[in-house]
Amino acid sequence: MIKRIIQISCTVILVLLMLSCKNAKQKLQEYVTTYNSTAASFKADDVTLTTARGYINDNKIELRFETSLEQNESNRVKANTSFPKLLKEMIDDNKLPKELVEDGIQFDAYFLADDNTVLVKEIINKESVGELLQQ
Repeated sequence: MIKRIIQISCTVILVLLMLSCKNAKQKLQEYVTTYNSTAASFKADDVTLTTARGYINDNKIELRFETSLEQNESNRVKANTSFPKLLKEMIDDNKLPKELVEDGIQFDAYFLADDNTVLVKEIINKESVGELLQQ
């Protein structure tokens, strides 16, 4: 009787563990939804709005950081130093989960000028995340 109860308990626990594990595509969808729902409270220098868009078939998330900066050379230079630091802080604070990168999700992050042209683009994937974290 006790052996039977233990077998049933182990089976139930195993099933629950399997159901609670999410695959990368589910994590991608959940991240995009959560990111966009909290985007209004996002604070960073020069950033006026941020949004995320998920591409399930490509295992990719696009992050857009709209700024109040004009498109010019001095702002591009400024963005080339400040944007990687912002992304590193987001990874350190788990606002950009390293776990997703390790699951094969690529982040295409765009730092946009006030006219929505790209000041800086960073691609965060398994190969580049280590380099970004060393900055």
